[in-house]
Amino acid sequence: MLNDVEWNALGLSLQVSLAAVAASLPFAVVVGYRLARGRSRLLWLLDALSSLPLVLPPVVTGYLLLLLFGRHGPLGAFLEQTLGVRVAFTWLGAALAAAVVGFPLMVRAIRLSFESNDRRLEMAARTLGANRLATFFTVSLPLASRGIIAGSVLAFARGLGEFGATIMVAGNIPGQTQTIPLAIYSLAERPHGIEQTWRLVGLCVLLACAAVVASRLLERRTHA
Repeated sequence: MLNDVEWNALGLSLQVSLAAVAASLPFAVVVGYRLARGRSRLLWLLDALSSLPLVLPPVVTGYLLLLLFGRHGPLGAFLEQTLGVRVAFTWLGAALAAAVVGFPLMVRAIRLSFESNDRRLEMAARTLGANRLATFFTVSLPLASRGIIAGSVLAFARGLGEFGATIMVAGNIPGQTQTIPLAIYSLAERPHGIEQTWRLVGLCVLLACAAVVASRLLERRTHA
């Protein structure tokens, strides 16, 4: 059984990952669709920017987010002064880090799903009088639903395992921003702490394996 600290870390991790997926999903759908259907010569730039968090060291990503959303950063100061919302060193900062780091995984799955759609169905909807927006919501989006779910599952799992960006922009505050990876890190720093981390490590492995299997099954059904 998990102790109170571990339960708190698990609950916060789930909260952060769910919020990250919910916040980033609309943007990922738009970017994925644009990359799959767009014809602009500048799509490579959109592709590069959306993939950047995947190749940047997470600590660098967290540092950039801290510059933007810190109390003295342009976006952080704006949110705090206008809406009274503080992002840095709160669970919102952890959710922001998880959303940004998991975004490329979500976009990739959604893009592949849109690319596998039969365009003839979209063309048929257009010939029947549906405009582009109606075609997107009634044909393209439902056909890509499995890819969207698969991408969301991968991003959720990535959020559960996020460490580097989170510790930069949200810190490691027990009960407030200490997710499972940060709790493992804190325990490992203590004398004989390695032996106390096995429950959280095992939980992370199980959650990650379940997410990968679910995503693969959904992707296979999408391309079947």
